Amino acid sequence: MADFTAAAAIIGTGFMGRVHAESLARIGVRVLGIVGSTPERAAAAGIAQPYSGMDEMLADDRVNVVHVCSPNHLHYEQALAALRAGKHVVCEKPLAMTPAEARELRDTARELGLVNAVCFINRFYPLCQQAAAQVSSGALGAVRLVTGGYLQDWLSKDTDWNWRLDPRLGGSLRVVGDIGSHWLDLASYVTGQRVESVMADLTTTIPTRHRPLRSVETFTQAVDQETEPTTVTTEDIAGILLRFDGGARGVLSLSQVSPGRKNNLTLDLSGSDGSLNWGLENPERMWIGHRDDPSQILMRTEGDYPPGHAQGYPDTFKALHHAVYTAVASGEAPTEPDFPTFDDGLEQALIGEAIAQSARLEQWATVER
Repeated sequence: MADFTAAAAIIGTGFMGRVHAESLARIGVRVLGIVGSTPERAAAAGIAQPYSGMDEMLADDRVNVVHVCSPNHLHYEQALAALRAGKHVVCEKPLAMTPAEARELRDTARELGLVNAVCFINRFYPLCQQAAAQVSSGALGAVRLVTGGYLQDWLSKDTDWNWRLDPRLGGSLRVVGDIGSHWLDLASYVTGQRVESVMADLTTTIPTRHRPLRSVETFTQAVDQETEPTTVTTEDIAGILLRFDGGARGVLSLSQVSPGRKNNLTLDLSGSDGSLNWGLENPERMWIGHRDDPSQILMRTEGDYPPGHAQGYPDTFKALHHAVYTAVASGEAPTEPDFPTFDDGLEQALIGEAIAQSARLEQWATVER
């Protein structure tokens, strides 16, 4: 365990707040306090000492790093306040609700020289890092095709509800912003290519849902609650064609309404000299394809644990946070960070804007930079 002297505060008492708290404990970072929607919710979370609100947390000079784990619509305001208070910031995705907000956060962090990160954690699976190294080394040749998807089932019933379904809280893009951004970031990380333009089709398959009158936590179902019918405008399914700036073409399928698919992210690359396939639900193995030689199944050999000792979802946060706090300990934001930053958060906001435009106009849209 590293000996980090920096101390953290967490904003958000839900699923992600608990994930961050556990990860920070594992790398030896003190969490001094937590901010909730109310002091009572912060106290009930049982994660750390509750603050009365944002102002008290920002005034705490002991806090070096703020982790923003609140609902999406609060990210911009809270991250910006933390930066202006001189705090380094780790923000859950999306970084902000609009590209303009994301750009302001990126620029502010740059101007103040503060460490900043967005939680695109799939980069930290060891085999994803090995896949990126294989592409960079030329082992696959020129990447020609990138395919895959991200399929879940936790919103597949009309009785399923979460705050992400409300565009005022989650944003106008749901499946694209919530899980599509993870796939798109990973595809660019592994290939070394940025998305240049998109052709998107977005579909809402459950236009009316039964919304519980009390809040429901992420990945849980409302049981024996009074509900009200609510119109849903955000997408359940997305199909996206992609053009990358290095010449590769891509096809992406996204869904939160696919029964039996719990967290099924898959990434498949076809290069001129070889192919590879990796999946999030079986992250310890990667398929390597060859034209003239036998294809291979590559098992994880690198990482924090010995081969055969599964390294999974919580470990990606540990790896991300370790990289961030190493940068904080150095005293300055790195010029070449080994973790996703606000630049990457802005990148996904720009891609999302192009996807929305493409779906609205039913034509190709360029990612405007």
